[in-house]
Amino acid sequence: MVLQSIFLRTTLKPKFKKNGGTRDVLVVALPMLLSMSFDTLMTFVDRLFLAKLSPFEMNAALGGGGTQIVMTNLFVGVLSYATAMVAQRLGAKKNGECSQVIVQSMYFALICMPFIFLTIPLGYFLFGLQHLDPLQMEPQKLYFKILIFGSPLVLARSVLANFFTGIGETKIIMKSAFVALLVNIFANYFLIFGYGPFPKLGIAGAAYGTLLGTFSSVAMMALVYFNKKNRRRFGTSKNFGWDGSTMKELCGRGIPCGIEFFLNMFAFQSLLFLFHGMGAVSATAASIMFNWDMVAYVPLMGLEIAATSLVGRYVGAKNAAAARRSCISGLKIGWAYALTIAMLFLLLPGVLVDIFSPDTASDVFNEARPMSIFMLRVALFYIVSEVLLVIFAGALRGAGDTLWVMFTSVCMNWCVTSTLFVSAYIFHLPANYAWCAVVCGYSLWPFVFLWRWKTGRWRRHVLDK
Repeated sequence: MVLQSIFLRTTLKPKFKKNGGTRDVLVVALPMLLSMSFDTLMTFVDRLFLAKLSPFEMNAALGGGGTQIVMTNLFVGVLSYATAMVAQRLGAKKNGECSQVIVQSMYFALICMPFIFLTIPLGYFLFGLQHLDPLQMEPQKLYFKILIFGSPLVLARSVLANFFTGIGETKIIMKSAFVALLVNIFANYFLIFGYGPFPKLGIAGAAYGTLLGTFSSVAMMALVYFNKKNRRRFGTSKNFGWDGSTMKELCGRGIPCGIEFFLNMFAFQSLLFLFHGMGAVSATAASIMFNWDMVAYVPLMGLEIAATSLVGRYVGAKNAAAARRSCISGLKIGWAYALTIAMLFLLLPGVLVDIFSPDTASDVFNEARPMSIFMLRVALFYIVSEVLLVIFAGALRGAGDTLWVMFTSVCMNWCVTSTLFVSAYIFHLPANYAWCAVVCGYSLWPFVFLWRWKTGRWRRHVLDK
């Protein structure tokens, strides 16, 4: 509530002395950071509740949920470019075309649905390659299947969020994410453990709770999208026809983003598969570490989205100086957040790990605990450098430099995953030491994105046209 009140005070004066200043970035980034935090907490609560049942249920949720994201990320990635398209049209004062972009995005999402449903056998095949413990395999399949069938809600939420991010009105995304969090927590509590009239569904209850939360978020954003203000300003009740040129732009610029999202998430999920393939203890240690890593990293993606939106807007307005200032402001905000998280990882790793201890004694958890503590402390090094990645990757996307971002980020993630494979499966290092090699890779690559931005090529190819 304190952060929300700060945000509301910053929005009382929408005109700033300097475009791209810290307050300018906060207007877009703070609601997005909070909304991403709420989404992260929603997933975190799922896994925390399941950890109380057993480490196998928690590991299954991480494996199954991550695979569902892999299978939908190609399409979510293509749709994500709608943020830049909307921002550019807003900057060029073509408000009526903003809703046109969203309608074409919805059509694209509908076209994608059959392909997403057909990925269920592929997901099962990937699980089989891991040789998982049967106590993890069956719940992982169930969790994955339920989430895949709920993917229309995921795509609809992504499309609506792209609109509000593109026009810089991210309060609604924050509020809808908070509502989704509350719905998810209450649904999980009753559906996972079976309180009152509700049966004990275990991991299936966690999946249904996630979908109920997502539905509430979609409904809330849809109501605002079609309200009187947006109907007048953007014509959201019109432009329902097919527009080939807008769809062509969405696919042409968005497909590199989609390929990037898919390959990057597949690389991350392969990273997780490699840890899970090292046995139940390594799987549990990695799951705990990745759960906290998600809490630390995902909110930073709010800054990445803000950078895409602001730079896209200033590209449309031909204002290179403001685009640069927005990046510097984003770095200041990101490093303040990252240093706070780093201190928690350094000083309180044991407390963070013990939150996932099961209700009944578990030898697997006891063996995994010291390994998880070590991995959390090592992770603090790359959390700080990742701020460079999210800011400059987002800025380059907003400027239209999506192809370079795609190739570089894919190379980064697959190089890191290959490093883990060599460390753990060829040199047979324990999971905690193999994690050190992963952190080294993730700490160095962000400087490549900084270099690309400083070359100024994005300016010559976009702003000077």
